[in-house]
Amino acid sequence: MIIAEIESQIRYVTNINGETTDVLVPVELWQQLISSINSDNVSGLAWIDEQEPKAQILADLQESVRQAAVGQTFPVSELWDDIEA
Repeated sequence: MIIAEIESQIRYVTNINGETTDVLVPVELWQQLISSINSDNVSGLAWIDEQEPKAQILADLQESVRQAAVGQTFPVSELWDDIEA
């Protein structure tokens, strides 16, 4: 979506002095904007995941491998429990 399309959908709120104080954005547009902010177009990862330190990613991976090596595994359905909650 180009900027001109976005600008045509938003409305500005002004105070009694004519100063712009707020912006009204249609819900559908808001959801599109938030979605594009929260994910990387190349990787598809959320912003927070893109910012995770590489050392933490490596530590998580090492812990997962350690758990698998000792037979500590989890059903896939259980892995999604935190996401759905």
